[in-house]
Amino acid sequence: MASGALQFFAFVLALFGVFGAITATLLPNWKVSADMGSNIITAITQMQGLWMDCTWYSTGMFSCTLKYSILSLPVYIQAARTTMVLSCILSSFGICLATVGMKCTRLGGNRDTKSHTSFAGGVLFILAGIFGLIPTAWYTREIISNFLDPNIPESNKHEPGGAVYIGFISAGLLLAAGAIFGTSCFRKQQRAWIYPNKSQQPFPGAQQENTSGYNLKDYV
Repeated sequence: MASGALQFFAFVLALFGVFGAITATLLPNWKVSADMGSNIITAITQMQGLWMDCTWYSTGMFSCTLKYSILSLPVYIQAARTTMVLSCILSSFGICLATVGMKCTRLGGNRDTKSHTSFAGGVLFILAGIFGLIPTAWYTREIISNFLDPNIPESNKHEPGGAVYIGFISAGLLLAAGAIFGTSCFRKQQRAWIYPNKSQQPFPGAQQENTSGYNLKDYV
């Protein structure tokens, strides 16, 4: 029961991680720049994401432009696109495998098959967490380096947006879920190896009776 509850807890963490990775991939606020004008009416907020750039005006207007050209983008944005999409795909497949391999479900066959399936789901969660952690860390590094560069004007400097923090949190949740699934399966296999099934072990008394029977037949 404890292992099943732990797997269910890891599954909930993985669900939040998948939703967070998808949300961070689609949000346009990976980096934010606030340019305050001389009047409150002219205040604007510029946001840049992986797929679009948006501008929000204090008057309530909101406009976005899609990034159609892939080759014109910086390398870290191209890498962030690829790795975040891979993170979403791997985590989605991990959810499917974890659903089949969990102890509280009736899918996946016998215990050994469910154990291997849950372990494979944990591996996919760990890979998805790594793929989600790489772009967020790289993107944050680029933002901080540009912000600290004195040669860049103040109007072109940005700060990390909410999508970056969501990406960090979702990557951590996926890594934690994968670790829990992997360790629960490993503990089960280790326990089976240390304590073998008693029904498979022959009784010493029966073994002695069989050997004594053969000896009596030989003498007769």
